[in-house]
Amino acid sequence: MPVYAFEALSADGQSRRGVIEADSARSARAQLRAQALVPIKLESAGAQAGDGARDPVGRGTALRSRRVFKPLDLSIWTRQLAGLVSAGLPLERALSSLADEAEQDTQRYLVAGLRAEVNGGATFARALAQHPREFSGTFVAVIDAGEQSGKLGLVLERLADDLEEQQALQAKLMGAALYPAIVTLVALFIVVFLVTYVVPQVAQVFAGSKKTLPLLTRVMLGVSDFARNYGLVFLIGLLVAAAGLKLALTRDALREKFDAFCLTLPILGRLALGYNTARFANTLAMLAGAGVPILKALQAAAQTLSNRAMRRDALDALVLVREGAPLASALAQKKRFPGLLAMFARLGEQTGQLPLMLQRAARQVSADVQRRALQLATLLEPLLIVVMGVVVMLIVLAVLLPIIELNQLVK
Repeated sequence: MPVYAFEALSADGQSRRGVIEADSARSARAQLRAQALVPIKLESAGAQAGDGARDPVGRGTALRSRRVFKPLDLSIWTRQLAGLVSAGLPLERALSSLADEAEQDTQRYLVAGLRAEVNGGATFARALAQHPREFSGTFVAVIDAGEQSGKLGLVLERLADDLEEQQALQAKLMGAALYPAIVTLVALFIVVFLVTYVVPQVAQVFAGSKKTLPLLTRVMLGVSDFARNYGLVFLIGLLVAAAGLKLALTRDALREKFDAFCLTLPILGRLALGYNTARFANTLAMLAGAGVPILKALQAAAQTLSNRAMRRDALDALVLVREGAPLASALAQKKRFPGLLAMFARLGEQTGQLPLMLQRAARQVSADVQRRALQLATLLEPLLIVVMGVVVMLIVLAVLLPIIELNQLVK
């Protein structure tokens, strides 16, 4: 049944907003009048179940331009839905409650559209699948498994846990990289200011002097001239090169080679490998624990890998499992995945506790990634300060050396 977003006036003159289900706009207005409400504005806010191509919010342009659920909002919404369903509330009523409590209109319309599709006979997974921008394939697969097993509340709890763990890992990695990034930007700003403004002022002071300037001063003046004359051209060249690289990486073959090269980098490669491995293992554990078949779980987990080279290895492992190979053996043949993952997968297959073992592997790899990121940040902080100090010292020396020589000449 279609869903309409309305704005109406109550009997005491207060404005009310919400959503209402009705066969038509005329029927929606009649329902509002029956509730002693005077309709002011009425817009389509939902689609009939099964109309997968139609925008459930009735505002397709807004939804395509930005996501309705940010990652944090999605985890909170999933946790709230899990609590309501686990408490025994029917899915339709749980969605209705979340739609009424939504703080943003776009979220209210989206949840109301999902509720309308479920009321129309569609499964919850099918309703979610009609909005791929908001709900990933992994999210939908887990919900589908929960509905089929009759454990939707438990599956939603696990899904919320997984979303929160992913965000916690990303937040820690971002936090570790934030301070070095700020120090680097400040250092670059100071160096550019000194080179493009301070050093030229010193050059003007000694312009009339026939004495040869010190080597460090001459080098710094050359750097200053280059920055002033060609700095903008150099910056534009870097931007064009970055845009060209980004465009080239849209080709799958080149992107896969580039990602494979990134994994070979001394420090960042280990971080990228650990982050992708933890995400892959955690997703696979969640799907397997929800009762998703291992082939479908592998397919969905592979799509969560941001590194194309590791995604290729995961898909190759999927082929081996489809041909009858154990999961541990298939993963062990792919050298990019850490041996720890194959070891825990083998223990899980031997003990019949594959989801639990994969979850432990994900936690161990995630902890290792966090430890390495913190170590890198701890090392970079003093290193950047030292490098900045050395560069500033060289610039100051380049300014002071000719002054010192001039003073000695006067004496």
